[in-house]
Amino acid sequence: MIDRAGLADFLRRRRQALQPQDVGLPRGQRRRTAGLRREEVAALCHMSTDYYARLERERGPHPSQQMVAAIAQGLHLGLDERDHLFRLAGHHPPARGELSEHVSPGLLRVLDRLEDTPAEVVTELGETLRQSPMGVALTGDATGYSGPARSLGYRWFTDPATRALYHPRDHAFLSRLYASGLREVVTRRGPASRAARLAELALASSEELRELWQAHEVGLRPHEVKRFVHPQVGELELHCQTLLDPQQSHRLLVYTAVPGTESHEKLQLLSVLGAQAIS
Repeated sequence: MIDRAGLADFLRRRRQALQPQDVGLPRGQRRRTAGLRREEVAALCHMSTDYYARLERERGPHPSQQMVAAIAQGLHLGLDERDHLFRLAGHHPPARGELSEHVSPGLLRVLDRLEDTPAEVVTELGETLRQSPMGVALTGDATGYSGPARSLGYRWFTDPATRALYHPRDHAFLSRLYASGLREVVTRRGPASRAARLAELALASSEELRELWQAHEVGLRPHEVKRFVHPQVGELELHCQTLLDPQQSHRLLVYTAVPGTESHEKLQLLSVLGAQAIS
């Protein structure tokens, strides 16, 4: 059963404990609200202000698990806080570890400060959970896929358009890399895992992957420099740095260009063009 009073109180307390700078928002000059405003939290949670406000007032519908997950992420809750929120809302908390899609507050705080840098949070299966605005400008919105297509590795072998964003001379290596990485995750998680099911679907759809799978190559690691081919600004050579959250098996990937290079100038141009550059 939903604990409406407890849920409302917890939401208010967590909202009031957050400052705009904690979630990548400007503070502004005249701010009287303790913590974030309701409309700011609603925007972070991708829901209407009215819906969120009713929860804080002990009213409104019983929030679904998807809504609760969105609120937990928008409020930058830790795992224990997230689980508490789910129980207050009358739901069992979702799984932790490799199955979790809840991005840790630490990774979110870093991502929130990377507005002018391409960055994304991905799972061990290559599913993009969050992107910076420049990340969307570089590769498009990778969070909108559903089913197995959420995985970049799956799309690599099943959707030719995915490869168009990467330099043709890197395609052969990337195919080996994604096949190697998927096999390693399947072995680590076991034959009954979601990774194993993803591999089964991808193998059924791609002859190239089947050939690479037979080679049983493991241990490949991404090159530090990734070469993108953007439809508006052309080729970019970007260095990729990785921050790992081992508790959740999530990685924060940050793409930067060497100052003074052509790629650095193109990134600056991309920041002006914004997300519409690849839409």
